Amino acid sequence: MMRTPRLLLALALTAASMPAVAQFVGGQAPTTTFKDTSMLKPPAGAKVAIWEFVDLECPACSRAYPLVHELGMKYGVPVVQKDFPLGGAHIWSFDAAVYARYMQDKLPNGKNLADQYRGAVFANQTMIASKDDLLRATQKFMADRKLQLPFVVDPQGELANEVKADRALGDRIGINQTPTIWIVTDKAFQQISDFDQIEPAIQSAKAQTSGPEVKKAAKK
Repeated sequence: MMRTPRLLLALALTAASMPAVAQFVGGQAPTTTFKDTSMLKPPAGAKVAIWEFVDLECPACSRAYPLVHELGMKYGVPVVQKDFPLGGAHIWSFDAAVYARYMQDKLPNGKNLADQYRGAVFANQTMIASKDDLLRATQKFMADRKLQLPFVVDPQGELANEVKADRALGDRIGINQTPTIWIVTDKAFQQISDFDQIEPAIQSAKAQTSGPEVKKAAKK
């Protein structure tokens, strides 16, 4: 087994020691039995993937996010990112998800920009107490990159509908907490209950899907 880099190990141990900060729908207990998992597959061309449902206002998500994405890059495993804004006391998480979708869908290099934005929101989460705080933080994020947030980000509601579609997908699966993370292959998935399970689960999934190379017979 490959050794975890010190930074990743520190992040994993810190996160794993704080399971109580995970956020639940309506105060329910965490789900381990799901209703429909048929969609939990890697994207086309990948054998292993990380699926992650997050709420941008969730403290546990802020700890999981950098670890998930660093490990995804380390092992060449795609991260299937889904929004699951919980609502209720999380008053700005839906708007933050819409801003991220605007960057992803409407701007050049959008996927990378949206990933940076999500990371910045998570890193500054404790300083965002309202939708106005979020707007100012988002405007600064854009200005720092010589970009400007439009006065009306989603005039037709298409970006909001994308976020709602992710939330509906999570409801279909039957999740009720954030973050909800799985390591998936074409044949199986493993839910991650402690963040220090992520790297071993990726290693195991890659080992199970590698298989022996098939050599072509030489032409005579």
